[in-house]
Amino acid sequence: MDDDVFAALSHPVRRSLLDLLKERDGRTLGELESHFPLTRFGVMKHLKVLESAHLVSCRKVGREKLHFLNTVPIQEISDRWISRYTAPFARSLLDIKSIAESFEREKTMTKAVSPRHVYELYIRASAETVWQIITDDEKTPLWQHFNMTSHTDWSVGGEYAWMMGDKVAIGGRIVEMQQPGKLVLTFSAQWAPDVAADQPSRVTFEIVPISEDACKLTLVHDDFAGETATSKAVVGGWPESLSRLKTLAETGEPFMLDRAG
Repeated sequence: MDDDVFAALSHPVRRSLLDLLKERDGRTLGELESHFPLTRFGVMKHLKVLESAHLVSCRKVGREKLHFLNTVPIQEISDRWISRYTAPFARSLLDIKSIAESFEREKTMTKAVSPRHVYELYIRASAETVWQIITDDEKTPLWQHFNMTSHTDWSVGGEYAWMMGDKVAIGGRIVEMQQPGKLVLTFSAQWAPDVAADQPSRVTFEIVPISEDACKLTLVHDDFAGETATSKAVVGGWPESLSRLKTLAETGEPFMLDRAG
């Protein structure tokens, strides 16, 4: 997987495509094509390479195919090559977090049909294994951002709370549960006054089996009330959480980050 990502990043046109999606996510092929002196087919070929490396994900909205920057593979490279060995030095050269900053959609698109943040990853574990991790409060600190713990009433309409120490960082209700394929939550951030002032948004986990021991996980975080503090903040946490979830599902061992440094 690392080889595919490095190969995809080796071409300047593909890096420029990622830069465009970092500036504003959810672009059509026509929008991206207008920035390059290439044919439509040429831009499509570069996008296919990025899709194959899972650096770009696509989602149909009406008749249009929209392209989204997927930062999970970059986070995985960070975990493998930077977090373990050279984090204090690499951060002075490259702020990985900046790669995963706010991905803005067209302001003219309605929030009802336009997901704000879309992440996808392939996991060498069964859909049931991934579902069991996500829905097990005891496993939450093994994959969640900042090693958060959780308390959940696992039923439709039930409340959940993701905790930092004895304080609720994120809370909400379960909107939909379809084991082992779909989990929909309301998302109310509470870790700071600016995000606590926002209306609740929505998080959807979609787990699609590929084989008995592999699945595709897509996370969509949407239904923000505009460009909120929450919509800007969560892009720093989801790539790390999903990368850690993948490691836990595939190896059975948590990737614990030491934040002391």
